[in-house]
Amino acid sequence: MCNLPEDVSGEKVPPMSHSSPHLSRLAMTVLQPGFDGITPPDWLRRALAEGLGGTVLFARNLAGRAQTAELVAGLRRENPAVVVAVDEEGGAVTRLEASTGSSWPGNRALGVADDIGRTERVAREIGLLLAAADITLDYAPVVDVNANPANPVIGIRSFGPDPELVSRHGTAWITGLQSTGVAACAKHFPGHGDTVTDSHHALPTVHASPELLRERDLPPFRAAVRAGVQAVMCGHLLVPSLDPDNPATLSRRILTGLLREELGFGGLLVTDAIEMRAVAALHPPGEIAVRALAAGVDAICVGASSPDGESVYALRDAIVTAVHDGRLPEERLAEAAARVLALAGWHAENTARAPRDAGEAGDLGLQAARAAMRVVVSDGRPSPALSRPPLVVDIAPRLNPAVDPSVPTGILGALTELLPGTVGHTVTAETAELPDLSDDGRPLVLVVHDAPRHAWVRDLLARAVRLRPDAIVIETGLPGESIGAVYIATYGISRVSARAAALWLTSGQ
Repeated sequence: MCNLPEDVSGEKVPPMSHSSPHLSRLAMTVLQPGFDGITPPDWLRRALAEGLGGTVLFARNLAGRAQTAELVAGLRRENPAVVVAVDEEGGAVTRLEASTGSSWPGNRALGVADDIGRTERVAREIGLLLAAADITLDYAPVVDVNANPANPVIGIRSFGPDPELVSRHGTAWITGLQSTGVAACAKHFPGHGDTVTDSHHALPTVHASPELLRERDLPPFRAAVRAGVQAVMCGHLLVPSLDPDNPATLSRRILTGLLREELGFGGLLVTDAIEMRAVAALHPPGEIAVRALAAGVDAICVGASSPDGESVYALRDAIVTAVHDGRLPEERLAEAAARVLALAGWHAENTARAPRDAGEAGDLGLQAARAAMRVVVSDGRPSPALSRPPLVVDIAPRLNPAVDPSVPTGILGALTELLPGTVGHTVTAETAELPDLSDDGRPLVLVVHDAPRHAWVRDLLARAVRLRPDAIVIETGLPGESIGAVYIATYGISRVSARAAALWLTSGQ
């Protein structure tokens, strides 16, 4: 990294771009960086004043609803048209409710319940939460078809393995969210569901023919475009049958040829975070930004920025240099910037006339979680299954990096609330050792997530059930074969999914 000069106040200032202010402003408009802290740092305020077009919020930036609203208001004081984005899928992926877990079940739970009216209402409530803070864009919903049960990063974030179901619920989710004036973003184009690699760590490859892609992966994106989705996020995926040389993020054949020209999408196209190893291992950040823009992207998502903002200005300068060198047509950059501003305009117009009340949500989240929950009782025991405080053993694989690490699975907390004196123990992949499970009169609850994908979890779970055949098993991910005296599949780790399971166990409700 270069050293930045200091101004008279001692703060570092960005280097001067060797271009017109107009070109520099266009380059700033297409960037959507993250930042640290719960107040806008000086470099971010300065960048917004210079035309920075967007920013993305993470749990690290948010400390309650009032603070979130004030943070966004502070960003808008510097640039009223800034696109403020957040990753609020509900279920496992939440930013505004990371400390407690989401009030809403995630996509797989909604797909299992298969009530598109309820899905639309849930998305509307999420939209109202975001609209109350004047957030522009939600990086949701996931409309990937989870065709591969071994997928390490999509799983319960998908509505399911069936393209028609995903299309129906994706459309309902988009309709509900956008009714509040918050823009939806269908992801991860052209489809992240049939992969066995997490793009946070390496570049996944989708081994599918163009015919299979059009039959399985593309229908939900077609449906999203027809539903008027305002944004699409491309995935860091190699799809050799479409482009053997470039991941989708950098492929003009996929982004412009397929998404724009064939599917007819005219809204904002945003990258997934460019620091993810799937693309970061291929090129430096500036080169990724330039190639993505040339391929047809309109906004560059950068989850992590340097503390002084130097990395953001480096991206700006790389884009400007590429225009000067003839590698990125200025017309393409101007088109991308115009789409960013158009999304900001859509938000402003639709926010002004969207409802602001929370309607009659009531216990909608809990109802949705209950509708998705599946229970198998193997020994004929009557419900409820718990009448005294249990030992809760969470056999916890590492959740994928899309999930904020502070989001709790919630089962322990939900049971403790209903049965004070409940005791918890967590087993990690590093230790992979069970605690003492001898029957001391305390019921045993075993909590797992995606056990079918993790051999060590399956082995420990089987061992625990052999030791305690009376054990209750709660699977918060995609379930496998039922095991234990009671087996509950919640299809998610939201707070309401945990509460639904705890209520059934303690009261049969």
